[in-house]
Amino acid sequence: MMQLFDTAKGSVAPFEPRQPGKVSMYVCGPTVYGPPHLGHGRFSLVFDVLRRYLAWAGNEVTYVSNITDIDDKIIQRARDEDRDWRDIAQRCEAVWYRAMDALGVQRPDHDPHATAYVEQMVALIGRLVDRGAAYETSDGVYFLSERVDDYGLLARQPLESLKAGARVEGIDEKRSPVDFALWKKAKPGEPHWPSPWGDGRPGWHTECVVMALDLLGEGFDLHGGGQDLAFPHHENERAQAVADGKRFARTWVHNGFVEVEGTKMSKSLGNVTNLVDLVEQYDPRAYRLLVLRSHYRSPIDVTDDSLRDAEAALDRLDAFARRVVATDGVAGVAPDAEALDRFRAAMDDDLQTPAATGLLFDLVRRANAALDAGDVAAAAPVAAAVAEIAGALGLELHAGQAEVPDEVLEWARQRDEARRARDWGRADALRDQITAAGYVVEDTAAGTVVRR
Repeated sequence: MMQLFDTAKGSVAPFEPRQPGKVSMYVCGPTVYGPPHLGHGRFSLVFDVLRRYLAWAGNEVTYVSNITDIDDKIIQRARDEDRDWRDIAQRCEAVWYRAMDALGVQRPDHDPHATAYVEQMVALIGRLVDRGAAYETSDGVYFLSERVDDYGLLARQPLESLKAGARVEGIDEKRSPVDFALWKKAKPGEPHWPSPWGDGRPGWHTECVVMALDLLGEGFDLHGGGQDLAFPHHENERAQAVADGKRFARTWVHNGFVEVEGTKMSKSLGNVTNLVDLVEQYDPRAYRLLVLRSHYRSPIDVTDDSLRDAEAALDRLDAFARRVVATDGVAGVAPDAEALDRFRAAMDDDLQTPAATGLLFDLVRRANAALDAGDVAAAAPVAAAVAEIAGALGLELHAGQAEVPDEVLEWARQRDEARRARDWGRADALRDQITAAGYVVEDTAAGTVVRR
């Protein structure tokens, strides 16, 4: 049985879906007011890997990740740029999905937008007001945190401790510093929707409660996101569901922070790296491999050196994939069962992707050694296990010569002819010519292989 660290329990615990063989996941998505950063990339990759593994293990997975398309930040950017807020949201959502596609993150089964659920959010807020769990002020409607007995569960702190450490923000009408906005009354010129408390818009913490319960039902299996969301965002979601008499997520999973050159990534520090730039400057798979090499709950340090090292490791995997394709007798063989058992054991142990990734490279070394010795029969099931594990991790291996111009491929063909004729001078000159054009030359039993 798979074990995952449950933030609500504060420990690793068995992951038991409400219905065997089916897993329902809700992962908080982006607020679309700017380009995605490395933190967005990490949580997307962590939960993409978890989703892929659960599916590989035989589960039917329903994956929901929302789009926050109305928010203070979107409104502020629209005001700063004198543009319509909907244009900001739509353009930034398109950028988000371009980055996710580049990283190989599978699209959600559902990506609900906040603006499509405002009516349902108003209904929820109305029920909370009727139950005495929310109250109206001059600027909106606030949730009364003390109405939830275990408020602070995901922060692992009691309510009084959270009150003592809270910053006092907003108006004096809030009854507690940890009470939070459910509905924000509109200011002049702001987008708004009707409600019993006046025109306005929902607070950020309310949208996911409504969308998750609508699409996945009560007691859905897993709610995920970055560690920074555990409190207050996820705690506030949970509190609303509890106050509404609903069972919310069964398991809470949060990934660790991203560090840039050893410093926690933070907008206030100005070191938030644009994910779009990263996927343009590096092999996008390198970030996935970097994430896989770190346990999901540990900090991850993203540097040029770490990304270049990941690219070099990917080159080794790709070279192996090309060697397998070029070797007769390898394809169509069942994967090594022991290797898959080891992979499953690592992943079931709180998603130990570093161990799973280490296993992947060990298997490549084993298969290469067998091929070097001419033992194709021994190499084939190990190579099949490499392909199976890489696929389960979403790590695409490049086995072809895609995007190499015909002219360069012709030089490679001429080089093979020169080598067969033992014209080493011409063969070396052609190698230099190919290299000067920006390509890597590999000598294999099947001939010259050229790649970027």
